[in-house]
Amino acid sequence: MVSLQFGYTGMNIITKVSLNHGMSHYVLVVYRHAFATLSIAPFALFFERKVRPTMTFSIFLQIFVLGLLGPVIDQNFYYAGLKFTSPTFSCAMSNMLPAMTFVMAVLFRMEKVNMKKVIYQAKVVGTLVTVAGAMLMTLYKGPIVELVWSKKMHPQGTVAVEADDKDWVKGSIFLIIATLAWASLFVLQAATLKKYAAQLSLTTLVCFMGTLQAIVVALVMERKKPTAWNIGLYTNLLAAAYAGIVTSGIAYYMQGLVIEKKGPVFASAFSPLMMIIVAVIGSFVLAEKIYMGGVLGGVLIVGGLYSVLWGKYRENKERKEKEAMSLPVAVKDEVLEVDKMEIEKEKPAAEA
Repeated sequence: MVSLQFGYTGMNIITKVSLNHGMSHYVLVVYRHAFATLSIAPFALFFERKVRPTMTFSIFLQIFVLGLLGPVIDQNFYYAGLKFTSPTFSCAMSNMLPAMTFVMAVLFRMEKVNMKKVIYQAKVVGTLVTVAGAMLMTLYKGPIVELVWSKKMHPQGTVAVEADDKDWVKGSIFLIIATLAWASLFVLQAATLKKYAAQLSLTTLVCFMGTLQAIVVALVMERKKPTAWNIGLYTNLLAAAYAGIVTSGIAYYMQGLVIEKKGPVFASAFSPLMMIIVAVIGSFVLAEKIYMGGVLGGVLIVGGLYSVLWGKYRENKERKEKEAMSLPVAVKDEVLEVDKMEIEKEKPAAEA
């Protein structure tokens, strides 16, 4: 998950430059997931040819919805939000992901809540603080925060004109919708993996389904601009290939492995690291401006996030302790049962 955050950082920087050059985010989503499908499909065909579960209508429907949530809704709204704001702000808003995932996991009974215990209170309070931080970042911009290395830097030609407050709020709303779709994908992916336990094949199918759906959306939204499909050979191609191979193909697969072993909340818990990396690199590469509202909101989001994670950690620790305490009893009962069976077997011989 730490490695994935560095991968997402590169995607945010490269994509921002591509969007500033006029790349359509609808078309970018199509090319991104086409690259992802082509890069991961050979591995799925080779490594999972003997273990791939049977496709049923229920699983197909879940894959269809996963493709709609991830490649179509999440990516299109995220890119639109990124275009109207900045990479650092977009990453900070994405830190709402663990809180949203936790709420949805509770609704679908993947997580438990007992407000009489401190660990569950911490999870709920952390979720509320995270949402408050996101609202602060959306509604309050504040003064520019000068970084030591950015004082003497000037924006390069590739940086777009600073978005006004109206576009900033619009971009914030787009990012919230994208994060909600992403959280839904985490929860649904966790449920789908229980029925279709072939991560490479599932990743390939989700990316392929998302590509088909994204083509329909792009054809509708860019019907009056056929030149939008001209990807070129430089920044736009790099953005599509990098995002597709690294942050769709590889990321979906690795994310699935983590979700299967640790659950959806754990997998979503590393997003604050991406915000820090993007803030540092973005200030160098894009001469990006960082605002006080973003800093304060980011602090609230990270604080709320780790309150949720502390509660989750304590919950897992308590569960393991209970399992460890109950293990000797279970072993003892099993030994007694085996002894009883042995005695029953020896009775006929003794009577004879």
